Amino acid sequence: MKAVLMLEDGKSFQGEALGSQGERIGELIFNTAVVGYQEMMTDPANAGKILVLTYPLIGNYGCAPKFNESKNVWLSGLVIKEKTRIFSNWQAKESLDDFIQKHNLLTISEVDTRTLAVHLRQKGEMLGIISTHCYQAKELLSKINDFRKSKKESLLPKISVSKPRKLGMPKAGAKKIAILDLGITQSILRQLETLGLSITLLPYNTIAQEILRLKPGGLIISGGPEEDVGLKEVISHLEACIGKLPILGISTGHQVLAAAIGAKITKMKLGHHGVNYPMHNPATYKGEITVQNHSYVVDIDSLNKIKQIKITGYNLNDRSVEEMESKKLKLLGLQYIPASPGFAEVNDAFKKFMKMVGRSK
Repeated sequence: MKAVLMLEDGKSFQGEALGSQGERIGELIFNTAVVGYQEMMTDPANAGKILVLTYPLIGNYGCAPKFNESKNVWLSGLVIKEKTRIFSNWQAKESLDDFIQKHNLLTISEVDTRTLAVHLRQKGEMLGIISTHCYQAKELLSKINDFRKSKKESLLPKISVSKPRKLGMPKAGAKKIAILDLGITQSILRQLETLGLSITLLPYNTIAQEILRLKPGGLIISGGPEEDVGLKEVISHLEACIGKLPILGISTGHQVLAAAIGAKITKMKLGHHGVNYPMHNPATYKGEITVQNHSYVVDIDSLNKIKQIKITGYNLNDRSVEEMESKKLKLLGLQYIPASPGFAEVNDAFKKFMKMVGRSK
């Protein structure tokens, strides 16, 4: 079936529809990773977005439940160049076709995604609409305009756990860690479980008094959708926790943590979405290649004005803040995603946080 992708600046792309039919609107982001399409589709941080995959062949290793980052597909839509006709992977349980059909994901294929990525790189991330019903530019642009003016509802009540939930079967004496769930991913949870922690997932709107009453050794604020209106409530609750216990903020959680101590959050013209972003620590001059998925950053000037906060990581491409730390306030913020370096291995950032937890006792 014919489908069209219309951008808010009037640029359009023709293609073929896969998955569901209809119309979906969202902000377009493009990801340059070669693999990981299933993880991206199920990452709550991408909720409401139209994801453009720049790698030209998608679906060649199929899909399997073990690769889901969460229970649902949160995307508004998916844009790809070509869907593979076959898939080959000993772990695969179904094809990409089966996966997007099961999750009712509106997908447009046969799009020149590299040209689209170049356009977004030059013009910046913007709203778009995928439609299988309407192909008239004027009408589609009107729908995008109406969407921009409409009142936005928070997705966090759907993404986050609805009540506190303990995970796994930790050993006696295991360190207790609470996670404020803005959209925690399975890959992060697996690393924390590898550390042998006693983990409690908390709803996104848990108040500070309730967090402190649990007496966790530390608090982790997970990644999640950046523009969600519910984040204001999260920030207001978090302010009373600052300095009371060690806190680690990851991606959106990093931005929430920075806002809670008074820093400003700004939108980038073009976000960081991929697996090969270089960062460095100015104190050690060591470099690191990181996984990133964000369109907002902590404003460096506002962060530098906050006492006791030290910037410990910069992006080498644009000098944006990748990591901040405060030993006195017991804070560690990571704009990048602390991905596992290998099977059953834990990112050094989590080890650093656990040392902070140990020192606080």
